[in-house]
Amino acid sequence: MNVAILGAGVAGMTAAYELARAGRQVTVFESAPLVGGLASGFRSERWAWPLERFYHHIFQTDRAIIKLAEEIGFADRLFFRSQVTAQWWQGRGYDLNGPLQVLRFPALPMLDRVRFGAVAFYLKYLTTNWRRLEQTTAAAWTSRVAGPRVYATLWRPLLEGKFGPHADEVNMAWLWARLRARSFKLGYFAGGFQAFSDALLAAIRRQGVVVHLSSPVSTVRRLDQGWELTTPGLPAMAFDQLLVTGSPSLLAHLVPQLPDVYLGRLRQLRSMGAVVMTLALTRPFTGGLYWVNMPKDQFPFLALVEHTSFISPDHYGGDHLIYLGDYLEPDHEFFRLTKAELQDRFLPALRMINPDFDPTWVRESWLHRERYAQPIVPVGHSLHIPPLQTPLPGLFWASMSQVYPWDRGTNFAVEIGQRVAEAMRT
Repeated sequence: MNVAILGAGVAGMTAAYELARAGRQVTVFESAPLVGGLASGFRSERWAWPLERFYHHIFQTDRAIIKLAEEIGFADRLFFRSQVTAQWWQGRGYDLNGPLQVLRFPALPMLDRVRFGAVAFYLKYLTTNWRRLEQTTAAAWTSRVAGPRVYATLWRPLLEGKFGPHADEVNMAWLWARLRARSFKLGYFAGGFQAFSDALLAAIRRQGVVVHLSSPVSTVRRLDQGWELTTPGLPAMAFDQLLVTGSPSLLAHLVPQLPDVYLGRLRQLRSMGAVVMTLALTRPFTGGLYWVNMPKDQFPFLALVEHTSFISPDHYGGDHLIYLGDYLEPDHEFFRLTKAELQDRFLPALRMINPDFDPTWVRESWLHRERYAQPIVPVGHSLHIPPLQTPLPGLFWASMSQVYPWDRGTNFAVEIGQRVAEAMRT
């Protein structure tokens, strides 16, 4: 069985790993010059380690990626450590990493702090019935159960930051999954997620998988038996099975001959894009905070992540690295502005966080954007997700839109890669 996989992100390479182990002949096509997808990295000439384009870490509960790291001999490069995740309120970031920190959070009366802690504990440890939770919105459920003040102070900023104008549509199963899957300690790979992706690439190549980088597939044609792919610079190739990893719009564009009902389901899937500016600073910025959730009505970005509060700046030539990130509608103006224009929007806000900040602290900056980054999950979303196996014989699709109820991330990219490989073997 000869298999083609479009996309050398973590999901595509995991599927290639599983299929090659099952004896399939696998060829992977990747439009970018390197593997990793959203987890891929970039470098500055003074750094020993690359840095992810979009901030990444894993959790101690992320069993799929931890097991895969063990299988490819990369487990010794994975480590976990504590960090401080904070909520910005009235001019400072407050640590909310544990029950005691929540009880000290002054933005809420004591009774509401207890209610917030109790609800978070219930969602994380006491309930697994996410299908019931997806029948209501997160806004309605948290307002009713935790109270309107807790919702307005803690849950609403998270939902609005992630989903913008769609915050009131998001179902409660999504919020449950975020709490359920998270651990207080976070994990990272020595050498970053690019090092993990490169190790996975080496593992699949050892199994005989052929990987074509900088090779976007331009056309897909259905044959009587199988699929033909055309890629600039390569001869047309025929395969028995085809797996497309990527956005719903990519699949609809490449295979418009899909049945109208399936195409309709693809087009109903909506998502937010991501805009992330990374700054290399000459000095620390947050005073030890790793992740700070920022109020969207006060700041031009959702999250400020000081990567070097978590990973030593020694790996980055002494640079102190911060991400300024946001989830936005794919047609938002931030996808059109230049890096300089966005920097002019973002830098003045940094003085609201650290009054000593001066633009001369910025040694270098980078801008990364992706229009397909965060699926929007309304009430009853599970009924509308297209299956991994499409109606056309031999054609499969695997994407972050199908990891639901879990949130997108590298662990669930591994998991869906394994699931689609199993579907393709049966």
